[in-house]
Amino acid sequence: MNNENLTPDESLALNGESFHWAKRFLGQKMGSEAAKLYAFCRLLDDMADGDIENGPQRLINIREALIEGNTNADPALRSFAPLMEDQEFPLPVLIALIDGLLDDQRDEVIIADEAELLRYAYRVAGTVGLLMCHVLDCHDLDAKAHAIDLGIAMQLTNIARDVLEDAQMGRRYLPTTWTGEITPQEIIDCATKPNSESAKKITQSVERLLEMAESFYISGAKGFSSLHWRAHMSIAIAAKVYRQIGIQLADKGYVWHEGRQVTTRTTKLICSFKAISGLLKRIRRRKHEHNSNLHTSLRGLPYVS
Repeated sequence: MNNENLTPDESLALNGESFHWAKRFLGQKMGSEAAKLYAFCRLLDDMADGDIENGPQRLINIREALIEGNTNADPALRSFAPLMEDQEFPLPVLIALIDGLLDDQRDEVIIADEAELLRYAYRVAGTVGLLMCHVLDCHDLDAKAHAIDLGIAMQLTNIARDVLEDAQMGRRYLPTTWTGEITPQEIIDCATKPNSESAKKITQSVERLLEMAESFYISGAKGFSSLHWRAHMSIAIAAKVYRQIGIQLADKGYVWHEGRQVTTRTTKLICSFKAISGLLKRIRRRKHEHNSNLHTSLRGLPYVS
């Protein structure tokens, strides 16, 4: 189904199960605006992947139109413009998001090292965290640093979940410094030989990836108390549910070759209760200084100091 023909809430329900689950706790206005933001980002992703006719060229055109201030250049941008203008989304962040999606359109995507991995994760997901801060009426710079980290954590989880699926699209996000010169095709071949040395190296890399994600989840959670309590609850639930994907993958021995991990409704409920219990910490709310070492590889990108 073409996501361009869906309402924002339909797009969120179809493509972002964890976020759709958490959205119900945001309230009507924030929930609606969060769904619109998600739907637009998803649409850009579909354009980049060629799931929409002439998608890559449309994405390039949208990038140019944003710089020129021409919100009528594309139907998707025209529909998104009222929210974009009302929330004053930063142009450099939107451009960074599009650049990350366009970078995925290489014939073969091979990530060289951890720094390149984190810069990619910032562009395609940390940027969404920054944009979501505007929707949630949170403009504290330290809070935005934590929002970047939560976006990165979720993207690293996403990569761990989709190692085989990404390889089938000619993409290997696991850094060469971890895997060696294993190609996407070799990852596909290793899926049927999980006890081979190359497959074990991929498994070790997935484990390492999830350990890295954990440090970013911890930092991301430190920003929750800067949010309104409803937003705190919703984002904490989304994070807990998404993090559960990595936990399940780890519990099963990092079986990247067995397909996607999914969370059941019961699991979502358990994660939600755990996340809601964290609201008690707001009673002794204090501001957490961001660990700038997490952003060493991100210097020069928007909102990274």
